[in-house]
Amino acid sequence: MAEHYLPAQPGTVNWGQWDASLKPVLTIQSGDTVVIDTLSGEPEDMPDPALGFTPVPGQAEVFARTFRGPGPHLLTGPIFIEGAEPGDVLEVRLKDIAFRADWGWNLQMPFWGTLPEDFPHLRRLHIPIEAARGVAVMPWGKELPLEPFFGNFGVAPALEWGRLSSTEPRVFGGNMDNKELAVGSITYFPVFAKGALFSVGDGHGRQGDGEVCLTALETALTGTFEFHLRKDMKLTTPRAETPADWITMGFDPDLDDAAKQALRDMIALIREHSDLSAQDAYTLCSLCADLRVTQTVDLNKGIHCVLSKKYLP
Repeated sequence: MAEHYLPAQPGTVNWGQWDASLKPVLTIQSGDTVVIDTLSGEPEDMPDPALGFTPVPGQAEVFARTFRGPGPHLLTGPIFIEGAEPGDVLEVRLKDIAFRADWGWNLQMPFWGTLPEDFPHLRRLHIPIEAARGVAVMPWGKELPLEPFFGNFGVAPALEWGRLSSTEPRVFGGNMDNKELAVGSITYFPVFAKGALFSVGDGHGRQGDGEVCLTALETALTGTFEFHLRKDMKLTTPRAETPADWITMGFDPDLDDAAKQALRDMIALIREHSDLSAQDAYTLCSLCADLRVTQTVDLNKGIHCVLSKKYLP
C-alpha cells in the first residue's frame, strides 16, 4: 500500500475530455494512496493580476502545452490501477482536501445556467478564499464557510465511446457536481476500460444543490485519495456513501428521468443490504429517502437519492 504524489503540470493534466485512449500518467496498486494536485479554470477565468491574487503553480504552463478538448475542465490523470478490468468496480475514498489558491471564481454565461432567459449577460467574479479561516469573502461583504469537494472525477469511458466532453456527468462519473462527495465519502465507479483510468479536477470551495447560475465557487484543490479494486461488486452507475448515508445518482437531460434512475438504484441498493422486497424498499424510500437536485446546468442534469444508513433493516 504505497503512497504517491501526482502534480498538476504539462503531461499530467488533460483539458476538457474523458477518453480511454489517453496515456496513463501514473500506475498504482489497489490499496495505494495518491495525493493529487488539481487546477481550476480556463485562460479567460484567470484573475487580473491587479487584483493581487497568487497564481496557481503550473497553470500557465498547462495552458500553453496541453491539447484543449471539447469541455472546460482541467483533469489530473489518468491513473492506471493494476488489475482493473471492465466490469469491475473502483472504490475511491476521499481522505483529505487542501486549498491550493487564495481565490476562486464564479461564472454566469449567456445561454447557460438554470435561468438563461433572465440572465443573458456574462459575469465572472473572483472571490477571495481565506483557507486558514475556512471562509470565502463575497463581494457584498458576507463570509461564507468553505465546504470543499471535487465536482468532476471518475474513470474512463469505454474505449469505443471515443472522446467525450468533460461537461456532462455520465455513467463513469465525470462532472457529477455532487457536494455530498466531500472528505470522508467513498464513491464507487463501474469500470469500463482496462486500468480504470481515474482522473479528477473541478475543485469547488462550496456549492448549493443545483449549482444554478452555472458554476460553484471554483478553485484549485489538492485531494488525497485511496483506491481499492472491487471484483466482488457489479455496478452500472456510480454510487457513494458517507459515514451516515448511502447515495445513488441519476443523470439525464430530463430531471424526472434522472430521479427515476437514482431511485431505482437506491431500491436495488436497499435490497442488496437487506431482505426487503422491491415493493418494501420503494415504501422505505418514500418514508425516509431524500431526492435532491444535484445540478441543473450540465446538459445532463443530476438527482441524488440520499438514505440514512440507520433506516436500513
